[in-house]
Amino acid sequence: MEPPNWLIISYNLPTEPSRHRVATWRALKRMGAINIQQSMWVLPHSQDNQTVLQKLAQDIGAAGGESILMESVFFREDDEKRIISLYNALRNEEYQEFTTECEKFLKEIQKEIAKKKFIYAEFEEEEAELEKLSSWYSRIAARDIHAASGAKAAREMVGKIEDALDGYQQMVYLNEADNGDTKGCEK
Repeated sequence: MEPPNWLIISYNLPTEPSRHRVATWRALKRMGAINIQQSMWVLPHSQDNQTVLQKLAQDIGAAGGESILMESVFFREDDEKRIISLYNALRNEEYQEFTTECEKFLKEIQKEIAKKKFIYAEFEEEEAELEKLSSWYSRIAARDIHAASGAKAAREMVGKIEDALDGYQQMVYLNEADNGDTKGCEK
């Protein structure tokens, strides 16, 4: 028999309080799981995913619910291809949303350059936004184990936003240098 490629969790939770259902849903979404039946979720097999699902099953039980955890292989190749396709579609949606937010970031940098707003406080704000975007990309990429088609464009966008912020940083530094204040402008 083949080693398990997939983990499955099926669960039921009481309708009230709703926070337990929401917390479970959020945990599964954060892991990148896909919902294939009402409360049946599938995700690729890994030790990390297995550990998180076991903890989630404990939380479900503590909230008065029931869960079933399974390791699985698909009997039919077409079924597995369908699940991989659904999995990649979710990653592509995430990549698309990420790319859209990066485009907004690039427009923001361009706006600050057009306004000649070359001050350190603005740079810090943009730097914090870049860190959030980079962290977001890392989370999506970590879930993307089946090579979703949107990965390449998202990876390229990371390079673009990093380059844009580097260019803006240089402009801020030069402006601060012209004004005699370069403290804190160096990375």
